[in-house]
Order: sequence, then structure tokens, then C-alpha cells
Amino acid sequence: MSETETDLSIRGAGTKAEQIRSEKQRDHLRRIARTLAACFLGMAAGAISYMIGGTPNELGVQPNALIGLVLLAAAIVVQRHLFILLRLDTPSLGGKDWFYQGFMTFAFWFITLTILLTTSLR
Repeated sequence: MSETETDLSIRGAGTKAEQIRSEKQRDHLRRIARTLAACFLGMAAGAISYMIGGTPNELGVQPNALIGLVLLAAAIVVQRHLFILLRLDTPSLGGKDWFYQGFMTFAFWFITLTILLTTSLR
């Protein structure tokens, strides 16, 4: 085998490996973008829930606390449309992926709302 044939076979394998690596990197960046969207939507929903829910009483309960849950549900639903807008691959997402997205939104909503409610008490 000549030196050029060996170089071509090595380069051919390298380009395929590079394509696989770049596809994995692209998928990883898509997953990061989806997770960041869930986090920021959860924080925004938590802050808006606090503002719209009303002034909490001495027990920390807001008079319109149910509105916060409606905002949480809206933030979870908005994610699908946001993913389409950002051109993220939504058809490939399964039930487990959507559960993860919903849970991340819920977790950040809950943390943000809890921090805002506890710091507003005297």
C-alpha cells in the first residue's frame, strides 16, 4: 500500500469521526438551549406569579395564589412554541423529554416564587 492510500484512508475515517463529533456537539447545544429555555421560563413565571398573586399575609399565603399555577402551566405550554421559533428539534422529543422540560420549569418556578415570598415577609 502506498503512502497516499494510507493517508486517504486515515483522512476518510477522520472526516466521518469529525461529522459524528460535530453532530453530537450540535445535539448537546440543542439540549442546553432547551434546558435554558425551561429555566428562564420558570423564573419568569415565578416572578410574574409573585407580582400578580398579591401581597402575602403573615402566613405567606397570597390571596390569588391559583393564578401562579395557571402561569406555570402556560409557561410549560409556551415552551413547545418557543422551540419551534428557535428551530429546535421538537418532533424528536418524547414523553420523557417533555416531562423533563416541565419539571425544570416547575422547579425554577417554585424556587423563584419561594424565594420571593420568604424575602417579602418581615
